[in-house]
Amino acid sequence: MKIVMIGQKGLPSKFGGIETHVEHLSTRLVREGHEVIAYARPWYSPGTSDRFNGVRVIRIPSIRTKHLDAITHTLFSLIHACLISAPDVIHVHGVGPSLLSWIARILSPSSVVITTFHCIDREHGKWGAVARFALRAGEKMCVKSPHETICVSKVLRNYIESSYGKRTHYIPNGITPQRVTTNDVVLRPFGLRSNGYVAMVARLVPHKGAHILIDAWKVAKEKRPELLKDLKLAIVGGSSFTDSYIRDLHAQASGDDSIVFTDFQRGDVLTALFAGAKCIVHPSYSEGMPIAVLEAMSYGKAVLASDIPENLEVVEDHGVSFASGDVNDLASELIALLSDEMHMASIGHSARGFVETDYNWDDIAKETLGVYKKHIHQRHGAFVTE
Repeated sequence: MKIVMIGQKGLPSKFGGIETHVEHLSTRLVREGHEVIAYARPWYSPGTSDRFNGVRVIRIPSIRTKHLDAITHTLFSLIHACLISAPDVIHVHGVGPSLLSWIARILSPSSVVITTFHCIDREHGKWGAVARFALRAGEKMCVKSPHETICVSKVLRNYIESSYGKRTHYIPNGITPQRVTTNDVVLRPFGLRSNGYVAMVARLVPHKGAHILIDAWKVAKEKRPELLKDLKLAIVGGSSFTDSYIRDLHAQASGDDSIVFTDFQRGDVLTALFAGAKCIVHPSYSEGMPIAVLEAMSYGKAVLASDIPENLEVVEDHGVSFASGDVNDLASELIALLSDEMHMASIGHSARGFVETDYNWDDIAKETLGVYKKHIHQRHGAFVTE
């Protein structure tokens, strides 16, 4: 079958949970013998290559501003997909892009339209009142207009059912099992060494809570200077139309050379940063299903995460949590974790086994494919075997 992916910034993924999700899902669908098209924004996926791991990448322009980038790219991509690509399945990712998912139902009535509800985006601090209103409308369209809605966490499934009265199909984000060694050669340009730093991996937007972590790191150093004296804090991530916030973070960290900003990283460098970390901290205020947490766990790392429901769905029994937004509690939990190497290693070992069993991308791709096939069968009266 021919499947198009819309809503992501592009491929290959450089940053962003939706982009990571689409990359892993799309490449596995191609391996199963299906034709997959992923629409991309030229600023995110520059160059001329029209293939990535067998996925056809079509670059469609957007109006690159904070408020218009996603919605204009979705509009142009949907029109192209419906009128030119002629897909069997149109899969729209995210509640913002899903605001326009009804277009696919009108312009391509023979296609199955699927949406994935990745996160309650209107809760993110970077959005103003108008954007939050639009994102709330996007939520409604995400659950009302497609043939089926997929959600990436049980928390979101419950939210959708209670808020909109609709049952959705739960298919989580995933991981690829990791067995890698540390690589100090890759870490050296950042002034880092294996097992010598704590890491946070996320886009640097306010709701990810990097500012909370920086404050907590300073408090922890004051309380236990001998424990943290040889350690650094690596903040791995960059801007998502949040340059002013990043300037504030750098100002907040100024004068403390133990805090390192690496900007966005991917591939071998990101692998080395995960593999070399002592533990991972994820202090976010809002999530859907945190891929960075799942990935950290896949590397056998103990994760210290804020106690929001979406994080607890993953780390409650296989990690450590702290009171969301509480600097002192985060500092205390970080000190406790770093003080017991054996306990930290045990948490990481348990976490790895958990995510490899319950959050494997291969299984997730097969389940998503099953959703596509079910609706094609219902609409066309024949089972899909390809």
